[in-house]
Amino acid sequence: MQLGNLNPWIVYAIITTLVTFRYFLFAGIAYYLVWIRGKGRWQHRIIQGKLPDKDKLWQEFRYSMLTMLIFGGVGLGIHLGKKAGIFHIYKNIDDHGIGYFWFSVVALILLHDTYFYWTHRFMHWKKIFKYVHHVHHKSTNPSPWAAFSFHPTEAVIEAGIVPLVAFFMPLHSLAILVFLFYMTFLNVLGHLGFELFPKFFVRSSWTNWHNTTTHHNMHHKYFNCNYGLYFNWWDKWMGTNHKNYLEEFEKVTSNSRIPQKVSIN
Repeated sequence: MQLGNLNPWIVYAIITTLVTFRYFLFAGIAYYLVWIRGKGRWQHRIIQGKLPDKDKLWQEFRYSMLTMLIFGGVGLGIHLGKKAGIFHIYKNIDDHGIGYFWFSVVALILLHDTYFYWTHRFMHWKKIFKYVHHVHHKSTNPSPWAAFSFHPTEAVIEAGIVPLVAFFMPLHSLAILVFLFYMTFLNVLGHLGFELFPKFFVRSSWTNWHNTTTHHNMHHKYFNCNYGLYFNWWDKWMGTNHKNYLEEFEKVTSNSRIPQKVSIN
């Protein structure tokens, strides 16, 4: 979509609509397929043994809607910054080639993983936690709707990765879109509440570098561990994995399927 010289308020409305649609698309599909249609099939994989009540889900949804408004504002800022020549966002893939295009996608993901880990740890600093990150941790047993349940200040911090990277390196708009879809998918998966990864995942050297739903769920439960987003590298390097992470993952993935109904209180 070419936003061109549209009125900034119209641009803001378009961007906010698009980011809200992305939220509904990923969180809604996850909620429908796993929490509603799949709860009988996956009930033995509920990480905390029970699901949160509906009041918590509405709380997550309300804060996420506020986040969408803020994400729209950041998107507008990127649009205006691009027009002013502050951000390096280009239109034609041939300007830098297809190889650079995919390099920039991977670079965005890796840089975001680092950015997320360290900003996340900063937001857990006691002096600012209650003012910024506490809202997200109201979900001690999160649902897919918690993926963007942020305090407004945290929403700005979370959205900061794209303008930060675009300030230093050229990014195609489609590369940003691919990154945002990847980020949203993994973020919703981290808050799913059900562990869908196979039992071997955390023991195999081919896969244990990637985080699981249990990994982030334990962060919501215990607060002071498991700060990483996509990959487990920073938590391993900094010694911040929960000491029982592997055991908790294997406990959940070893549960036998039980033919009983699970309901949201």
